[in-house]
Amino acid sequence: MCEFCTKHGEGKKWYLQMKNYADELLHQELSSTQKSIVKVRTRSEWLGRYFETFVMPAITGVPKKGDDLLGVPIATKSPEVHLSEDEILRRRKVAQFAQVLPIEDVEEVIGMVDSITRMPCGCRFISTGKTDKRYCFGLGVDKWGILGRFPDAASSLEVLHKEEAKRIFRKYDKEGLIHTIWTGVTPYAIEICNCDRDCRPYKEYIEKGGTPRFFRAEYVCKVDWDLCKGCKSCISQCQFGAKFYSSVLSKVHIDPTRCFGCGVCRSACPNQAITLAPREEDPEATSLWLRKTVR
Repeated sequence: MCEFCTKHGEGKKWYLQMKNYADELLHQELSSTQKSIVKVRTRSEWLGRYFETFVMPAITGVPKKGDDLLGVPIATKSPEVHLSEDEILRRRKVAQFAQVLPIEDVEEVIGMVDSITRMPCGCRFISTGKTDKRYCFGLGVDKWGILGRFPDAASSLEVLHKEEAKRIFRKYDKEGLIHTIWTGVTPYAIEICNCDRDCRPYKEYIEKGGTPRFFRAEYVCKVDWDLCKGCKSCISQCQFGAKFYSSVLSKVHIDPTRCFGCGVCRSACPNQAITLAPREEDPEATSLWLRKTVR
C-alpha cells in the first residue's frame, strides 16, 4: 500500500475511504504544519484559492498569478532560496498530491461521491492555451461553495450523472489518458484528472524527470504470453515506457519497475492479454511508489 493508504486509509486504499470526502474534513481547521505550508486556515479556503488561480483562468482564458498551490512557496524559485527535492516532495504531499487509478477504481470512486462536475483543465490551459479541454472532474464541487464565490464559472461547470461520468472516463481510457486522483490539502480528495504530456504534473515529473507529483497505482500490469499475439498495440498506449517487444518470441514484456499500474494499455489489447495484479504481489515493484528505485 502507498504512504497515503497507511496514513489516511487504515491500510486500505485511501481514496475509497468516505472520511476523505467528508464535509468535516473540508471545514476543519488545519494543523500548524499544514498552515505553514498552504498558508490558509481551512481546506475550504484552499479550494477557493485553487479555483481562482487554477480553474478560473482555464474558464476565462485570462492567466492569473498566485501562490504555488503545490506547497512550494514562490520565494523558493528565486536563485537565492533553494529547497531540497525531499523538502519539495514533503510539502507537495501535504498540499496537493495524487495517485494513479485504473478505470475500475475510478468507477468505484464515482459510485461513492455525492456529485461529479466536469471542469476545464488548468494544466491544458497553461501548456496549450486552450480553454475548452475538459479533462478535470471535481468531486463534490457543490460542497466547496464555489458557485457562490465565482458565479461566472457556473456555465462552464457540467454536473454529470454517474453513468455519464463513467462513460466519459471509459472513452478517455481507450484514448490512453492516465487517471489520477488529487488531494486538496491531504487527505481530502478533490478531483480526478486525465493526464498525458499536456498535463503539467505528468510533463514535469515523467517527461522531464522532476520531483514526483503522484504515487503509482496500487497495481502493476501483467502480460499473459499464452494470449499475447505480439501485435504491439499496447506499446503505443503506455505513457511510462514500461513495455518492450521481443522479436524472437513475438511477445510484449512489461517491466514492473517502470509500470505505474494505470491499466490503460488493456483497452488497446485485442486479445485481453493484459491484466492488473496487486503491486504488493510483485517483488520488483512492491516498494516502488515514486521513483525508479527505493530511497
